[in-house]
Amino acid sequence: MFCQMMFGLSFYGVMVTLTRFFLEKLHYSEADTMMVVGAFSSIGPLFAIAGGFISDKFLGAKRSLTLAYISFASGYALLVLGASAVNVPMSLLGIALASYARGLMSPSYPTLYRRTFKSQEDFENCYPINYSVNNVGALLGQYLYPMFVLVIGFNGGFALSGVMAGLAAAALFIFHKPMVEIGEEIDKKPVSAKNIGIFLVLSVAMLGMVFFMFSDMETGQYVVYAIGAAAVLYFITLMMKSSKAESLRMGTILIMTVLTTAFFVYYGQMMTSMTLVSINTMRGDLFGFIPLAPEASMALNPLWCIVAGPALTTLFTMLEKRGINLSTATKIAGSFVLTAAAFGILTMAVRGIGTDVVIRPQVFFWIHAFLAFGEVIVGSLVVAFILSVTPKHIEGFSVSLFSVAMALSGIIGAVISGSIAVEKGQEITQQFVQTVYGDYFFVLSAAAVVMVGVALASSAIIRKMLAKADALDKTEGLVAETA
Repeated sequence: MFCQMMFGLSFYGVMVTLTRFFLEKLHYSEADTMMVVGAFSSIGPLFAIAGGFISDKFLGAKRSLTLAYISFASGYALLVLGASAVNVPMSLLGIALASYARGLMSPSYPTLYRRTFKSQEDFENCYPINYSVNNVGALLGQYLYPMFVLVIGFNGGFALSGVMAGLAAAALFIFHKPMVEIGEEIDKKPVSAKNIGIFLVLSVAMLGMVFFMFSDMETGQYVVYAIGAAAVLYFITLMMKSSKAESLRMGTILIMTVLTTAFFVYYGQMMTSMTLVSINTMRGDLFGFIPLAPEASMALNPLWCIVAGPALTTLFTMLEKRGINLSTATKIAGSFVLTAAAFGILTMAVRGIGTDVVIRPQVFFWIHAFLAFGEVIVGSLVVAFILSVTPKHIEGFSVSLFSVAMALSGIIGAVISGSIAVEKGQEITQQFVQTVYGDYFFVLSAAAVVMVGVALASSAIIRKMLAKADALDKTEGLVAETA
């Protein structure tokens, strides 16, 4: 959990400063900046496909996680050099390496973390709290980094992130023995020279690909779509080779992946369209006395996530004690209700904006409250659901489908948010905010309402699929017993 905290502080601190870094230091346009920042928030999870494969087949979760934090530290070091020399290729290589590190971390962390618990039920109940620990780091990083940058510059902020990632790697080295003891067999065996070679080749190939994608996002977005489609097709082939019961359970993972993709299109707006709106319109202190930089408005999200994790854990535990067991898909339907409320508030705010073209920070405070509760539901419970139904020999790859959903949604969200980007020097007027921003967020709000119904229908389908899988298991068990 210390490693999770260091990740939240370092990664989200970097992410919150990237928008101004690309706009002001590297002189990118709004549209290009949204694509890069949106890709940075999503391409990392996309490479969790390879990260899960590496973890399952070549290195094990413990080694993969350690190498991930070393890669984070190296990527932030390249960002320091890129910021100091105002070097675009070096800066892009830095965020490419950090994105690769996130892909390596995403499937290995929950796999290793789950093994620290005695039961699946304990893991599911406590994972939202771990999610809150991550958000403590994200809150502090997103709130403080814009202030740090004013004092120590962009390169100083990136260097600070590098130090924190290094501390996480050091912690994993220090606690190597107890971590290996709870791991799978692959964690306990030495890595062969062949596996090291395959890992290095895969790493170089992935780094080259992600660097190309950041360099040419117009083409790079199609690479994301292709990789996502390939991952889903490969998962389908695994389903076809599995038993009927396993195939049904794996089918529920695909349904969850679609719902997760839809939700994270909304989540990705925080880094793109919502950040631009706050930079262009948000003025004043939160509640009149808490200083809040416009680009740091997304720090309100982890603030609420810290509250949401324990609150939701308590709520769902109380419901279970009373015999009310909501399925994960039903809970996701609730997250879309919260999402519709969040974007409905934002729609009213931009459509009702005054001639001063100012939105107070309190509005964003409540928007992020609704969105954060929805995020914690999807972000913590979907992974736990996947781990509960997937076959053990492909659990790393199965978890990576959650990351694929985040990657696809991040790129889709960045593409659609480009419709509200303005050219450099264009004046932000009351009419522009009311029409362009207002229409955009109204469409998103209406689509969220539709997704509530889709999620509820999916819940009914998943329930039937799991019940049929359980029935098949019992039938096969009786046949085997008779034989």
